[in-house]
Amino acid sequence: MLANLHVVRGVLVNHKKTGYILGIARGHNAGACLLKDGEIVFAIEEERLTRMKYDGAPLASIIKVLDYTDKIDMMIISHTQPSKATLDYTGEDVYIGLARKIGLIEDTSQVAMVDEQHHMQHANAAFYRSGFDEAAALVVDGAGSELFIEGLNAGIWEFESIFKCDYVKGVNPLYKNFGTNGPLETRRFVDGDCKFVISEKPGLVKAYEAVTEYCGWAAIEAGKTMGLFPYGKRKDGLQSLVKNGFIDRSMIIPTIPSGAKVNTLDFPYLDEHGENEDSDLTLLDNRRDLAYRVQVDTQKAVLQLIIKASEMSGSKNVVLSGGYGLNCVANYYYLTELNKRGINLYVEPISNDAGTAIGAALGHYHDKNPGKAVRPKDEGLYLGPIQDINEDAVTSLLDKYDGTITKNVSYKDVIDMIRDKNIVALYQERCENGPRALGNRSLMFDATMKDGKDFVNLIKKREYFRPFAASVLQEDVHEWFDLRGMEDSPSMMYAVNCMPGVAEKIPAVIHVDGTCRIQTVTKEQNEHWYNLINEFKSQTGVPALFNTSFNLGGEPLVETIDDAMRTLYNSGIDYMYFPKLEMMVHIPHNDRA
Repeated sequence: MLANLHVVRGVLVNHKKTGYILGIARGHNAGACLLKDGEIVFAIEEERLTRMKYDGAPLASIIKVLDYTDKIDMMIISHTQPSKATLDYTGEDVYIGLARKIGLIEDTSQVAMVDEQHHMQHANAAFYRSGFDEAAALVVDGAGSELFIEGLNAGIWEFESIFKCDYVKGVNPLYKNFGTNGPLETRRFVDGDCKFVISEKPGLVKAYEAVTEYCGWAAIEAGKTMGLFPYGKRKDGLQSLVKNGFIDRSMIIPTIPSGAKVNTLDFPYLDEHGENEDSDLTLLDNRRDLAYRVQVDTQKAVLQLIIKASEMSGSKNVVLSGGYGLNCVANYYYLTELNKRGINLYVEPISNDAGTAIGAALGHYHDKNPGKAVRPKDEGLYLGPIQDINEDAVTSLLDKYDGTITKNVSYKDVIDMIRDKNIVALYQERCENGPRALGNRSLMFDATMKDGKDFVNLIKKREYFRPFAASVLQEDVHEWFDLRGMEDSPSMMYAVNCMPGVAEKIPAVIHVDGTCRIQTVTKEQNEHWYNLINEFKSQTGVPALFNTSFNLGGEPLVETIDDAMRTLYNSGIDYMYFPKLEMMVHIPHNDRA
């Protein structure tokens, strides 16, 4: 009995086992994941709670744990560098101090920091959520953990990593590519079972970040570059960014850990003559063509790494994570070649750094319970905090936002409104984790509207070139889209080709290259969402609804009902549907002139 007792500031306390493990991710896309006996209770990104896009320091996320338990067994803190934030007087790490102050932990024996294992946390999240018994994990990331080795004056940063994974032996590294700002001659060595490469060459994601900044955005907004890429083309004089599997440093100059720069001085094709601060850079061929170049070059290099991961591990199962895992164009590109080789690919939907909170929690659980397979439940990505959606929660906010309600609203009523050229917000149950809206925090529109993309981009305050997604009935998807051997795409991780004749039927969701990022939907996965799509099919013959995230440009997805109503109030979106309540909220924007 005394083995469970610890002394905290002279007070004798008793640690009672709760089964709760909390993983947190500290940096951009910060968040928290709470496990109970190895199963995810909830996972949330800090930005959803604080309303600041990409927000760091998951303090609000930690406090959210109190909705579920007042005690935890362990808190795992994940990032890329040790925390420097401390509390006044006590000098505690800010996260440990907060957890103590609100009573979640009793002493520091209940805390572990895994700052030196950023890529491993990505791999943990992907493998333990994949459903595979064993696999290779590939992590392709911007800049993971910073490490130091003897003889180098500066730290080195993880770019790409390969791990061998199983439930008994855990997740163990086989390959690591590290980089530094240089200058540094390439070094290769083996330590145990892991092969290391250290050089001054930028990582693959660093190249993507550099082009993203060159196009006028923050490095973290690489999804915009992916949307711009099909507007470009292969151009003579603009050589490959990749040589022998590594980024050419003469073209991309790293500024680790944050971003990288395109070397415009040595490439006349990238001449910026005539540009000014008012230029829309996305209309310029040099931006478009470089976006094209970085997409095709890096996705080809990542394909080779996937194949390498399979060969090094001896596994035909590969899980992919890290920031590049969110590149749905590349994810679709891999499939043809991987199908030929019999390689099964799982792409982790929460591949951004928020996923390392999940990885930290799952990794600790399986380290303590080797061989115990806890399979992902069928909740998909609906992992957010449990919402109490009731009529009072909705009506109590109507006066604040000048709203009205209509009751007994049917699926047919909602689809009638959408077909009448209205954007209708959909709000139900727990929010989606990760960056994709999957029917719980979605904006719905008519996919058959010819100028629908431009209309919704205007309302959402997004750039003209950014594509939209479609949610499709599972039973109809193969008649409308080429999934390249996949049965489904429930997490919206692939931008797939549409079948011949489809683009004319649903022009609002087909990108300029003939692709669409799709979510397949079954009634078992999300009953209300399925029924809405099915009603649209009944009225139009089209088994696909225009689906985009419930937010405005530059803002996170809405989390609470209050967030949702505020978004309607500040936009040209007038309607929000609560399917559980059969209720529609109307906030007419024309009355707010």
